[in-house]
Amino acid sequence: MAYPIYLTIGNIPKDIRQKPSCHAQILIGYIPTTSFQGVTSKAGRRRALGNLFHACMENVLSPITSCGGLGVAIVSADGIWHRCHLILATFVGDYPEQALVTCTYNGRCPKCQVPDNQLGEYGAFPSHVQTDALSIYHLANGDASTFHRACREAGLKPVFHPFWVSHQFTDIFLSITPDILHQMLQGVMKHIIKWLSCATVFGPVNINARCQCLPPNHSITPLTKGITTLSCVTGKEHKNICRILLGLVIGLSLLGGQASSRVIKAVRALLDFLYLAQFLSHTTNTLRRLEDSLALLHNNKTVFVDLGTRGNFHIPKLHSLLHYESSIRLFGTTDNYNTEQTERLHIDFTKDAYHATNHKDEYMQMTTWLERREKV
Repeated sequence: MAYPIYLTIGNIPKDIRQKPSCHAQILIGYIPTTSFQGVTSKAGRRRALGNLFHACMENVLSPITSCGGLGVAIVSADGIWHRCHLILATFVGDYPEQALVTCTYNGRCPKCQVPDNQLGEYGAFPSHVQTDALSIYHLANGDASTFHRACREAGLKPVFHPFWVSHQFTDIFLSITPDILHQMLQGVMKHIIKWLSCATVFGPVNINARCQCLPPNHSITPLTKGITTLSCVTGKEHKNICRILLGLVIGLSLLGGQASSRVIKAVRALLDFLYLAQFLSHTTNTLRRLEDSLALLHNNKTVFVDLGTRGNFHIPKLHSLLHYESSIRLFGTTDNYNTEQTERLHIDFTKDAYHATNHKDEYMQMTTWLERREKV
């Protein structure tokens, strides 16, 4: 019925921020889910939804618009006053939300200008330039055809004044952060499991049989029906699968008795990247190992094309792995901006409100109850 917006402050220690019970992340508003059914054109409906989202976000973030440039006086715990400049540093969300915020089209990268036909390649691409985007969106007040043509040539959506245009110290393309939950666990890992289960690779029967033969263990969750029969797999279940995935495929032969070494290398490289990306602290050495794992994955991923599993690797979530190293250097470890935290908040808020409203008219009473709780 509504999309919640959460806010946290960058200098709160992450061991506190990661605990929903500590209220280091607060609910500051809702984005409406209006569908604009009265607009017959699909393109027009999408454009109206984009404009509505950015108008709402501009309203929500309006209190910090002037604080970014002029600053505001804030007293610290030791009684000393400081001039603080409040800016939108990072935006945490999954891929559709990232595309919506940066006004890029689905299937494009919200951080760099990679061509559509090179999304699956391993290499560096020029970043989106905030000043170029601003110069385009300033044309929105003039001739509509000129504005739309400029947006089309730049590969941007023709949104009327995105909310970040008024935030002079925010680089929205730089502020997009990696997302372990949706990009890795629910994205790339979901793809690799599907590829491994194809009949041309190992097949679902072999993988499920291996899974069922695993002995009881305190460190893993038993998946007695296999992994290919699961539906609506959660992030936690994908984590459990990752713990055993390499063991399920080692020693299996490909169709026709071919060697599976390249497949094993690709799976191992992806798992290495996943676990390295979740380190709670990083050094130059661990970041180098992260990049080495990504390079190994790209060097061996073509085996799935050779086996007929994939035609190409034009997958935005796979491409996003190229930006992990730079984002970690800029904003710290990935647990600082993982959407698992906000997903947990969704569950906690909804569950608490559900029990508080005696299960009647959940939505209206939930929002009313949350409003009162936040005011308290």
